Amino acid sequence: MRALVLLVCLWVGCLAQRPQPCSSPPLMSGGLSVSTQNERLVAFAKYTYDGLGRRVRFSNIEFHDNKTYYLDVLLLYKQGVMYKINNREQTCLKRRLSTDFIPLAIPVDASLVGQVVLGSSSVPGEGILVNTWSGLLQTKKGIAKYVSTVTEFGCIPVSTLFSTDRKEWVAVSFFNNIIGLADPQDLTPPPFCSSAQLEEEVRETPTLFL
Repeated sequence: MRALVLLVCLWVGCLAQRPQPCSSPPLMSGGLSVSTQNERLVAFAKYTYDGLGRRVRFSNIEFHDNKTYYLDVLLLYKQGVMYKINNREQTCLKRRLSTDFIPLAIPVDASLVGQVVLGSSSVPGEGILVNTWSGLLQTKKGIAKYVSTVTEFGCIPVSTLFSTDRKEWVAVSFFNNIIGLADPQDLTPPPFCSSAQLEEEVRETPTLFL
């Protein structure tokens, strides 16, 4: 009997040590970079993420392909709209979203690729333990394959690589992440957007958020 209890305890302990799919903190801020294959695009942005309210904002976006643009975009998935904000000219474009909200999380059906240390494990503080997962994700554009890396503790996103059925890829890397909102007002349209009319004929598909 004691042997059986010991075996069960050991089995439960092994399961507890195996990485499990997880969800990132519902409120996060930080920076990210995005690169795509088909559009030859590299972008850097500050992001503000509200997983509970399904709101995301990308600001100070810089696109590099012989040209540089600066955008400020607020995505409100519950309302199904997005705002393109120009603070300098105090103008705002309001358009419909054509994508579903995808939370920062590892889906429960994801497959574990492996667990590694980024940096060095020789000295405490020189490395960070991360888990890499892969799987399939249904989007309005079709089935997308993904490989996502998150921290073992906290499930903080590190990077994600998407590959569509057209064999096109999008790579996203996260940095300077903080838990919480640096400025909660970032997720609210500025006052000058209150008069913006919804452009019914245009349905936007944000490049930075699949």
